[in-house]
Amino acid sequence: MGEEVLSAVFEKFAPQGAAVTKAPYPIISYKQAMLEFGTDKPDLRNPLRIIDLTDFFQTCTFKPFQGRTVRAIKVHAEMSKGFHEKLLKFATDMGMGGLGYLEVAEDLSYKGPIDKFIPEEKKGELRELAELTAGDTIFFIADREERAVFYAGQIRTELGQKLDLLEQNAFRFCYINDFPMFERDPETKQIGFTHNPFSMPQGGLEALNKMNPLEVLAYQYDIVCNGVELSSGAVRNHDMEIMEKAFAIAGYDGETLRTKFGALYQAFQFGAPPHAGMAPGVDRMIMLLRGEENIREVIAFPMSGSAQDLMCGAPGDVTEQQLREVHIKVRA
Repeated sequence: MGEEVLSAVFEKFAPQGAAVTKAPYPIISYKQAMLEFGTDKPDLRNPLRIIDLTDFFQTCTFKPFQGRTVRAIKVHAEMSKGFHEKLLKFATDMGMGGLGYLEVAEDLSYKGPIDKFIPEEKKGELRELAELTAGDTIFFIADREERAVFYAGQIRTELGQKLDLLEQNAFRFCYINDFPMFERDPETKQIGFTHNPFSMPQGGLEALNKMNPLEVLAYQYDIVCNGVELSSGAVRNHDMEIMEKAFAIAGYDGETLRTKFGALYQAFQFGAPPHAGMAPGVDRMIMLLRGEENIREVIAFPMSGSAQDLMCGAPGDVTEQQLREVHIKVRA
């Protein structure tokens, strides 16, 4: 229902001649999205895809790639020396140590700073893995996995925009599903919820009891259009035993569950039917249809970057009496 409604709305209100994805939308798993696009909000107007060359480079002699996750992006376009310099600056400005690349000549030989580190007997294998042809340029991103994924996504976006590769006057939709239920906090190393803690885990209670929590997937999904998340949805958890176990894995004991999430906890004592849904963001839809880059441009009274409502003059000062009425104490 959701995809049919969204397609109909965009077909009616999009600029004349715009191409709009019709239902059924492509379905892309979270894992696939992070590999091929470097983001869980992919812009499908961009034809570039990211490939994984980690295993390949473990057999080469280029030390900066050893023991690292290596992603690569193939582009077939004319690129000047100045373009490479600007792209390198873009990469280093966001924290990358550099940006390796190879150019493929007419005789399918390679030209670039890391060519000498690839054994001759491995060059054909690279050509097959990346499906390289004459005139291609392939860029390499290497780092810890989470950073390599992020950097590759940013480089893909930058290449698509700067080389004018994006499909024009088009609205390309997809579903992203199979989000992980849990993730490990990089600072505390504790396991916590990835997105919505009230989603149903795939496999139910058995999955929570028997699987590695980091491998448990949730019944969660997003609808994405042109790199913008328009709608988040889920099959909601309706079983108290499953909810208690899921929260226990994330470090919440029963008392905390009852105290912090009392409304759901109490309601579930009376039983709840299986239920699911999603909530399209109308403001985001209008932003896309109007061709705006910032959602503030389509909201009647947007807040500023510091969360101030300039028309209403909010937030404003409150009196000591007002603070006492709601039992709030302000500490300087």
